[in-house]
Amino acid sequence: MTDYGRSFAAWREAAGAWDAYVRHPFVQGLGDGTLPRQGFLRYLVQDYRFLIHFSRAWALGAAKAGTLAEMRACIATVDALVNHEMPLHIRICAEAGISPEALEEAPEAPQNLAYTRYVLEAGYSGDFLDLLAALAPCVLGYGEIGLRLSREGAADSPYRDWIETYAGEDYQRACREVGALIDAAVAARLGRSPEALPRWAELAGRFATATRLEAAFWNLGLEE
Repeated sequence: MTDYGRSFAAWREAAGAWDAYVRHPFVQGLGDGTLPRQGFLRYLVQDYRFLIHFSRAWALGAAKAGTLAEMRACIATVDALVNHEMPLHIRICAEAGISPEALEEAPEAPQNLAYTRYVLEAGYSGDFLDLLAALAPCVLGYGEIGLRLSREGAADSPYRDWIETYAGEDYQRACREVGALIDAAVAARLGRSPEALPRWAELAGRFATATRLEAAFWNLGLEE
C-alpha cells in the first residue's frame, strides 16, 4: 500500500472504480508484457495530449491556491509534467517513428476529451479542493501502479522504462508531496476532522468521477 496521505487513502477507499483503474487489463498487460505495442503507442499519443491539458489544470491550481506554498507546489508539478514526464512520451514515440509534430497534431479521442474537460471544469467552476480532488487519481494512481508493477517483477516487460518512471523515487516523492498538499489544503479549509462534512462527500465524489474516467482512458490502448 502506498502512503500518499490521509485524504487520498479515504477517497481511494470510497471510490468504487479504484481497482478497475489500477488493475485494468491494460495495466496488467504493461506488467506482464502482453500488451500489444500498437496499443501502447496509441495510448501514449493520447496521454501526451492529455498531459497538455493536465498541465494547464495544475497551472490553474496556482491561480486557485490560497497560499504561496500551494502556488509553489502547483508550479513544481507543472514543471515535472512539462519538462520530465512529457519528454518520456516524446522519446518513446520517436523510437517508434512518431514525430513530435505528429503528437501535437493527433486528434483527441472522446475519452480524452471527457476526462481532461472534466478536470478543467472542476477547476473553473469549483475551488482549489475541487481541482485537487479531480487531479489526484491520475498523479497518485500512476504512482501506485508503477510501484506495484515494479515490486511484482517487471524486469522482463518491454514496458519496464515506463513502469520504472512511475516507480522511481523522483515520481514517488512527487506523489508524497501531492498527497501532503491535499491533506494540508483540506485541513486549512475544512479543519482536521472533515469527514462528517457534506463538503467532504462532494470532494470524494469528484475523486470517484475522475477515477472512472481514468479507467475508461486505458481502454484507448485496447481498442482495435
